[in-house]
Amino acid sequence: MEFCKEIDDGASVSKEEDIFAVKKKNTYDDKIGIADLVDSKDKRPNSEEDAASKHKNHQEDDKLPNQPAKHEEEITSKPEETENETNTLPQLTAMEVKVVQGTSDVVLVNGLLRVGDRIVVAGLQGPVVTSISALLTPHPVKKLRFKGLEHAIVGASLYVVRRNDDIEVIKKSAMAYVNSVMSRIKKNGEGVYVQASTLASVEALLDFSKAREVNIPVGGMSIGPVHKKDVMRASATLEKKRECAAILALGVEVTPEASQLAHQLGVKIFTCDDIRGLLLQFKSHLDYMDKILVPVFPCVLKIMPTVIMRTKYPIVLDVYVVEGIAKIGKPICVPGREFVEIGRIVYIQDDEHRVVDYAMKGQRVTINILGSNPEELQKMFGRDFEMKDELVSKITPDSVYALRKQYMGDLSTEDNTLLFKMKQLFKI
Repeated sequence: MEFCKEIDDGASVSKEEDIFAVKKKNTYDDKIGIADLVDSKDKRPNSEEDAASKHKNHQEDDKLPNQPAKHEEEITSKPEETENETNTLPQLTAMEVKVVQGTSDVVLVNGLLRVGDRIVVAGLQGPVVTSISALLTPHPVKKLRFKGLEHAIVGASLYVVRRNDDIEVIKKSAMAYVNSVMSRIKKNGEGVYVQASTLASVEALLDFSKAREVNIPVGGMSIGPVHKKDVMRASATLEKKRECAAILALGVEVTPEASQLAHQLGVKIFTCDDIRGLLLQFKSHLDYMDKILVPVFPCVLKIMPTVIMRTKYPIVLDVYVVEGIAKIGKPICVPGREFVEIGRIVYIQDDEHRVVDYAMKGQRVTINILGSNPEELQKMFGRDFEMKDELVSKITPDSVYALRKQYMGDLSTEDNTLLFKMKQLFKI
């Protein structure tokens, strides 16, 4: 954590001090990466003369060489505070946690900070306790780092621990707001992962997601840019609730590594600077997933050595259901031919010449297989597969998830065993 002392605009200062005052004024905008201690009640120039003077100082400052960091033993919210006033318990807020570990911007609202003070600030993994090693005015190349502050939460209050204070009580106070937000997140891992720049933004996103017209479950949260670790956490939802394996990133960046991993795992990342726009993107995603999440029952078919009624468009075969359930509309492929897809079952007729919707294990039926795209329509019995080849229903991670979601209570032990074997076959 690094601190910058703000100099009152109306005070009489030396040339060197005036340089540092101008430097401080532009520290945050230029993103030097050094913490600022800013008096929230500071006076601002309100006349044309003051504004012109500041502009002149800024121009002069650009021509001057960099000055060394100015170390301080203590910093108050106002330089002219009396001894009694500086005994007030300091009030600070963490403004920004830098990408560089252990660096943070803070605002000193009230009170006094000293070198060696112990401080407590809320973090997503619990309260962060550290000590101030130095207080100094900023220099573009000077940085201070405090252990553990990379876990601090932007916008959280920072507490100073005095000699007789109970640190456990202060930890609870620091974490109270964080815990109140975390308590609104589902603990069963069946919700989306939300990410924003501050805890207040996450809270606003949670409020909007729970509105009656939206009603999106949230299963996890984080602060700051989306990293690989966030994608890994969001991927835990793939097995339980696949459509919610997503990250809603509100006004934060997504690292290239995180994007690549999300693509590999099947995690969707939605980004937007507006809460309503972000949630509308996710609602559209849910509508799309409802259309593609079609359950596919596993089945294994053996081609019977009878007269082949038709070899192509559609392919008509007599088959024996070795395992599982053959249903109309399900895709069929040939594992022995590099899983070539030959089409979908569009017609089933049992041995009594009745048209049926499905055939169970042990049944002998006649099926029609019709390609659902130009490539499948070109497939032909005798060329792309033969009598000795086994036919199976083609399953995907989405179809397996949909099957478990819709028919979990209806699947027998035998069905689950076959499903497990099929997942190994398709390397799911």
